[in-house]
Amino acid sequence: MTFPRLIAALTMMLAAAGSQAYDFKSVGAAPVILYDAPSTKGGKLFVVPRGAPLEVVLAYGEWLKVRDMNGELAWTEAKGLSAKRNVIVKAANLKIRATPDDAATAVFTADKGVLLELSESVAGGWIKVRHRDGLVGFVKQTEVWGI
Repeated sequence: MTFPRLIAALTMMLAAAGSQAYDFKSVGAAPVILYDAPSTKGGKLFVVPRGAPLEVVLAYGEWLKVRDMNGELAWTEAKGLSAKRNVIVKAANLKIRATPDDAATAVFTADKGVLLELSESVAGGWIKVRHRDGLVGFVKQTEVWGI
């Protein structure tokens, strides 16, 4: 392989890797069932509670192949998911800050597995979140799953 072809191949690979976008949706008003195939005749694997975020990996008609927080892949009906964005706290005693700054005062603390509503993304790798009790604050994107 010549040097120019090698450079071209590497450039195309980097462009393809960088263009991959993650699409997250949240479970709608009712829990959804995850199946091992894109059909209600497939084996039932899990029931995911309402509000939980799922990463959409592939769309196949009215079915979506999704990944959960544990990395498990399964299928679910698209109609059971919502465009509303939620995230899940990844670590115990996560401090939700008043401003997007490590030195900012903690507004509240959330335990591992707590569901938070995503309000907006902020520069510097922070997101604004809202707890179901109405408390609002900022966390680093790396501290939650679903974004």
